[in-house]
Amino acid sequence: MIIDDKITPSDLLPAIRRMWEASAVKIESIDRTMNRQEGAPVHTVAGRYRPRGWTDWTQGFEFGSAILQFDATGDEHFLAVGLDRIRREMPAHITHFGVHDHGFNQISTYGNLLRLMDEGRIPADPWQREYLTLALKCSGAVQAYRWTDLGQDKGFIHSFNGPHSLFIDTMRTLRSLIVAYRLGHVMKGEGDQVISLLGRATAHARTTAQYVVFYGDGRDIYDVRGRTAHEAIFNVTNGAFRCVGTQQGYSGFTTWMRGLSWAVCGFAELLEAFAAIDAADFEPYGGKAAVMAELDRAAAATSDFYISHTGTDGIPYWDSGAPGLRDLGDLYGRPADPANDIEPVDSSAAAITAQGLLRYGAWRKAAGLADADRYRQAGLTVVKTLLGEGYLSTDEAHQGLVLHSQYHRPNGWDYVPEGRKIPFGEATMWGDYHMREVALYVQRLAEGGPYLTFFGR
Repeated sequence: MIIDDKITPSDLLPAIRRMWEASAVKIESIDRTMNRQEGAPVHTVAGRYRPRGWTDWTQGFEFGSAILQFDATGDEHFLAVGLDRIRREMPAHITHFGVHDHGFNQISTYGNLLRLMDEGRIPADPWQREYLTLALKCSGAVQAYRWTDLGQDKGFIHSFNGPHSLFIDTMRTLRSLIVAYRLGHVMKGEGDQVISLLGRATAHARTTAQYVVFYGDGRDIYDVRGRTAHEAIFNVTNGAFRCVGTQQGYSGFTTWMRGLSWAVCGFAELLEAFAAIDAADFEPYGGKAAVMAELDRAAAATSDFYISHTGTDGIPYWDSGAPGLRDLGDLYGRPADPANDIEPVDSSAAAITAQGLLRYGAWRKAAGLADADRYRQAGLTVVKTLLGEGYLSTDEAHQGLVLHSQYHRPNGWDYVPEGRKIPFGEATMWGDYHMREVALYVQRLAEGGPYLTFFGR
């Protein structure tokens, strides 16, 4: 990536406002045409959002997008739409024990609403606050219940693949545990055993940092600093780490770039969240300084890897080791080419990572650490690209907001238009939601609004 060290949040405001204009049309179109009996919208097929049976992990992104639209523009129609859909569709997700995605579904919906209430943007109705608070408390405990104990106060929230499986994605869903913890909730096990949600979030983050992030210290012959695996696999009988693997990447020894993006964003926002928690709360886990140092190491490594493994415009190809990349020539010495016919780019990874880079830069600046501006400007560079021609969709007939996003390349689930060999020109619900989220983040920086966090003030 060639980092634009001159661009400011204010420079992006005109493009952000154009984005919200396009976004409004697309939210309305999806809400009007989506058959909810078929499941949540996942990705577009020829410009129309379709479900994809796996789990409804994208439902919160759909309704959360309406809440973000209201947040950014003040248009109360979208608040009403979001409230209605959340009330009807989201309760079942609160107690969904079968997924590791609570931080996606509930923080994007109930969490955004509680944040807006705390900011004075929506009425502080006492019973509505209780409802939102209870939903978030329950969700955090349900997420934390998916626990694989590795002994010696170690463990992780396992994926839907089973108790042996740790996904990199879950770094961004830890937010459900943190919100519940900050709301004063505890999880109770057998015999009324009190289980700390902060403790489980901390243990999961450290396990992820140790086994799914690489640091170039010779762990194996594919150990490149900053790369991530999608999955770490453990022997649940004795807690031993066995190997890395992947479900959606090319291999366990290459870097699925959306997995990397979940790490960049997840570690960065966890640093911000932990910075706001008293040091005494971390004493049972080795002390706050030690925890923050581990998270910082992982955030720095993954952020640096992303910056080094994108086109000059900050857009990555879907996997750093995808076999066709060798035929694209100097792919990191020029802007990414979504129109190539060999390997697709993934704009959703860019939208997620942009926010992570911005937050990591902000945290480093607040902590008085070096290179803060480098990460911040890298994040702004990616946002600028995504808001530009070629990625932002202004076609009212296309329901996607950010084009050239990928879902599951190995399974071939992404739509390939007639006359092309690889996916092109489509969007995903998480890519669109995170574009809106990072745009709101930058907009608030430019306008001097409250700093946007998932955990409140």
